[in-house]
Amino acid sequence: MIDIHSYWAYLVVILLVIAVVNAIIGLTQKKQFTDKDLRIGLFTLIVSHIQLLIGLGWYFMSPWYKALKADAGLVMADKATRLLAVEHPTMMILALVFITIGWSKHKKKTTDTAKFKTFVIFYGLGLVFILSKIPWTNWFN
Repeated sequence: MIDIHSYWAYLVVILLVIAVVNAIIGLTQKKQFTDKDLRIGLFTLIVSHIQLLIGLGWYFMSPWYKALKADAGLVMADKATRLLAVEHPTMMILALVFITIGWSKHKKKTTDTAKFKTFVIFYGLGLVFILSKIPWTNWFN
């Protein structure tokens, strides 16, 4: 399960970067918001939510969750364990909240600029949150 979660994470990060860069280009070049832009945002949303489900499944089976249940104080005292047991899951959920809000808000916008701006802000925040709490040492081992 952890392998699926790890490999799917690469896809999420790549799609989020594509979605944010696409929105920045659309915003700065005052492009029309097309079906392609909509699909990039939607596919990113779907892939991110699948990752959340995989991550939650893995989390409740993980040794970090078991350690947190057994002795939360010990987990909180260890930086590496705290990252995996508390910080990473919390930030990933918050990232998904921002991505989901961005998707919902963009649908209510009537101008192309507003749609791109919404994606830049909310998908961008989601990307920053994800990048800030990826356990990088685990990714590159």
